Amino acid sequence: MLVGGLVKTKRKVQIQITNKILFMKTALLITIIFFNAASLWAQSDLVKYPEPEFSNEVYYLKKDTTRSAIRLEKESAQMEAKLKFGGLGGMENGYTINDTKSNVRIGGGNNLSFVFSTGASVKVTSPSSDSLMNANGMDPNMQNMMSGINNPLDNIVLYKLEGEKGKRKILLQKSGGAFIPNSKKIKTSEKYTFSIKKIREGYAELVIDKMLPVGEYAFSMMTLGMGATGGDMTLFAFGIDKAGF
Repeated sequence: MLVGGLVKTKRKVQIQITNKILFMKTALLITIIFFNAASLWAQSDLVKYPEPEFSNEVYYLKKDTTRSAIRLEKESAQMEAKLKFGGLGGMENGYTINDTKSNVRIGGGNNLSFVFSTGASVKVTSPSSDSLMNANGMDPNMQNMMSGINNPLDNIVLYKLEGEKGKRKILLQKSGGAFIPNSKKIKTSEKYTFSIKKIREGYAELVIDKMLPVGEYAFSMMTLGMGATGGDMTLFAFGIDKAGF
């Protein structure tokens, strides 16, 4: 009787162990399926929104059967201020780039979208890296806080450019002189608004809020870094043509 009882107990323990192993295998299989599904979703997202070749630049999102990111004309400009006859003949300040037309052309100004990537689409922190930062007296959350404070999208503005003497310019302020009719009227380049749609971390779609008429345009972004002076601006220029041309 004692031997029979031991055999039954042993079999019961073996069954319990087998059931636990089956449960663990099932849980592992479900986890693998979940991560594979998440990976496939991420890959489909990448196909829908292509990663630009260069980070921190505005790209045109061309919406064909497969979407593609088209690099815009990139120019660096410094603020220029002009006074005519000591200000009596008028004043003007703004940013100027060469040529009257951009080599990047877009047919039609309806339903336009652009994309901007900081290159930080994937979170690089981990428990080990966070522990290392803590060991050095640094708060891991500070990195995310600083990235929010220094969001480059906050400094991007879309302007319609003015053409003059073989150049394109953004007029921040232009006024006539003391002896010119309507001299008190101040002229500035027209701005166009856009809505920011976050696609993933460090990646956003810039959806233009209304149709852009035919003409020349540029996104302006304040230039940052050791080599930049106070008035430096990076411009991402493009032109709008009539649809079908």
